Amino acid sequence: MSRSKPESLFTLTQSFFHRYLQGTRGASAHTLRAYRDALKLFFLFLADRKHKAVADLSLEDVQAETVLAFLDHIEAKRSNSAVTRNCRLAAVRSFVQHLLRQDVTRSGQYSRILAIRTKRATRRIVTYLEPEEARAVIAAINLHSPCGDRDHALLLFLYNTGARISEALSLRACDLRLDRPRQVRLLGKGRKERICPLWPETVSALRRIIRAGRNEDVLFTSARGTPLTRDGAAYLLCKYVRRAAERSPALRKRNVTPHVMRHSCAVALLQAGVDVSVIRDYLGHASVATTSRYITTNLQMKREVLEAFWKRAGLAPGARRQLAAISQTARLP
Repeated sequence: MSRSKPESLFTLTQSFFHRYLQGTRGASAHTLRAYRDALKLFFLFLADRKHKAVADLSLEDVQAETVLAFLDHIEAKRSNSAVTRNCRLAAVRSFVQHLLRQDVTRSGQYSRILAIRTKRATRRIVTYLEPEEARAVIAAINLHSPCGDRDHALLLFLYNTGARISEALSLRACDLRLDRPRQVRLLGKGRKERICPLWPETVSALRRIIRAGRNEDVLFTSARGTPLTRDGAAYLLCKYVRRAAERSPALRKRNVTPHVMRHSCAVALLQAGVDVSVIRDYLGHASVATTSRYITTNLQMKREVLEAFWKRAGLAPGARRQLAAISQTARLP
């Protein structure tokens, strides 16, 4: 077998996903999909630019200028935001780092790609539900419907634990301790485990859907008995948000995803006075900087509410000038 075969672009692509991402990093299915989509787009762009088939691409084709052209392309032609551009760049960088570990003869070529900087992007304010809004969504579930118990257990679990949807959908009975101390063992990103306490209400809801002798089966399943999907969970959550909006009009224009329930848990903990480092461990964040976003979000929301109150009270700059003019008019003979 020739030496060049193991060092081909697609052999190294396969080892990147199987040996590095899955074997070494223990990346989640969500991360694998994101990296797969990013590299697929990059390879398709590269093949079009080089006027060759994707199967004919080589390591020599992966150059810094083509990566920069790809990033410009996804912004200009695909209307991707700066945040999405940076995510695509992160995937390409991770892949190129793998190439560098396996193919040091092209270190100069790869180092120029790794030197490409991310683009400054405006961080969006985190969306979350206030506690009364989250309760309204959970209360909208009809427990007497065929999937009512499952949906009630799922939404309670998401709000209680702040779990990622992938963590919740992989939950099994053997991961739970339903007697005191009531808790759940979650397997997060990078195969990192964490323990979260459970409310009595969550425990009661989970007990109703646990099937005897099925400790290794996932708890949240579809009507056909197959594991509930991310899309399925998002669909049922939207359904209950629409139902809750009939009594809580503020929910009508809200885009509530399963991840919003995670944000809602984090902000509720913050509002309850829980230290940010504890919230970090509770949510399974790698860095406290990620958790600190919720502090910024909470302060921004409070500032907006205060400014709205200020204007409503007639104390905004324009309102003060108007009041002054009215007062001056009132003093004229």
